[in-house]
Amino acid sequence: MRFMILIKADQNSEAGVMPSEELLTEMGRFNEELAKAGVLLAGEGLHPSAKGARVRFSGADRKVIDGPFAETKELIAGFWIWKCASLAEAIDWVKRCPNPMPGESEIEIRQVFEAEDFGDALTPELRAQEERLRAQVSG
Repeated sequence: MRFMILIKADQNSEAGVMPSEELLTEMGRFNEELAKAGVLLAGEGLHPSAKGARVRFSGADRKVIDGPFAETKELIAGFWIWKCASLAEAIDWVKRCPNPMPGESEIEIRQVFEAEDFGDALTPELRAQEERLRAQVSG
């Protein structure tokens, strides 16, 4: 199973405050543990929403909304993609994570869909297309 681990933003991350050397060191150690355990597939920090944009869809219409975005508690400051045997294992890893923010913080865990999750809706043709795309991206 794959999981996306979402590090929620706070006022500091949205203001562009960079993590301390101490936190970068702790996170580096944690990422090394994840990698050695075969859990870590990807992970990155994100710039503040002031440097981003959203595209709102309404039927065929598209509207671009430039950042920053008001609801800090709903924003993401970084992410990991992990391979774990279960949600419980992902939770155990998150509990070992250094606190990513200076004060209180929150990390959300969401399972990533796999091809099998779509059942019969993923036809053999769509499955073949998915496999080609994965090979192209990884190659």
